[in-house]
Parts: sequence; structure tokens; C-alpha cells
Amino acid sequence: MQSVAVFCGANKGAQPWFAEAAAELGGMLAERNIRVLFGGGSVGLMGVLADAVLAHGGSITGVITEQLNGLELGHPGVHDMIVVESMAERRTLLIKGTDGVITLPGGYGSMDEHFEALTLAQLHQYRKPVGLLNVQGYYNPMLQMLDHMVEYGFLKAQNRELCIDASSVPELLDKMTAYEYKAVQKWL
Repeated sequence: MQSVAVFCGANKGAQPWFAEAAAELGGMLAERNIRVLFGGGSVGLMGVLADAVLAHGGSITGVITEQLNGLELGHPGVHDMIVVESMAERRTLLIKGTDGVITLPGGYGSMDEHFEALTLAQLHQYRKPVGLLNVQGYYNPMLQMLDHMVEYGFLKAQNRELCIDASSVPELLDKMTAYEYKAVQKWL
């Protein structure tokens, strides 16, 4: 992987380990010379991630909407900042120009971006790994829901496997690095 999009919260969450995971991920991606694309924000886990990438001398590009940039939420230390009109345009730029996607804990926006990447993967329009950093079990209920979807026939087991999850940064990066795209005949 030469580049990844990282989706994460514009808040830091209620526990310190979320920010710790964002900082660890940013540092490790920089150390591995993996270029980071992110939502461009200076707040929440986005800001922590960007600060860590920059502190470790990594390459980072922000993609932020005009609205959010106008609210002065853009990260001042990120000099490679792309300003777009809509969240849809932002998502597309973040996902399609990368070698993988990682989602940290977050809210609606992070879920929107994560499921967009999974949907594109299911439709064979994105053939790269889609990772979920399950910090302290944050995403356990969502992972159970995915299994529930398989059990009830709304999601094929092979498409459930598109969501790569791990509880630690090194484990997730190892799984994503080992990922091999497999074309399947019945993808829906």
C-alpha cells in the first residue's frame, strides 16, 4: 500500500484510547511511507491523526468541503488541501485515489464513508482493502449486525469478508497488506 484514506470522527470520543489509536495509526503510516488522505479537519480524531502523520514526517492530503473549510475547521499544518463542494465529492476523492481505506471510530460521517467503500468493493468498483480499526470493541455491535445480515440473507458471506477488522493498528495494517482481491461471480 502506497496510500490510504482514513475516515474518523470529528470528535475525540469519550475515552482517551480513541485518540491514542489515531495517533498510533498516523505515526505508523508515516513510518511505513504510506501517504494519508483524510477529511482535512483539525478537530477530533482527524486532527490527532494529521498531527501524528506530520510529527513523523509523513505525507498527508486533506479533502475538505467548502462549508467546513469556511468554518475554519481545515487543518492549518496540512499544506496539501483539496477543497470540494460536497460530501459526496469528498468521499469519492478519498476512496478512489487510494490503495486502501481505514475507518477509525466515528459517527455518521465515518459510517457513511466506510459503507460507501464497502459498497464499491461489493460492486467490484474498488478492489482494495477496506479496514476497520475496532478500538476497544467500539465496532463490535456493527460487526455483529453484518453477521446478522449474512444470517438473514441480506449480505453474502463473501461480501461480509470485504470488511477487514482488527483491534490493533499493526494487525490491521498486516491484514490489509496481505489482502488479495478476489473476483466473484455472484456479488449481490
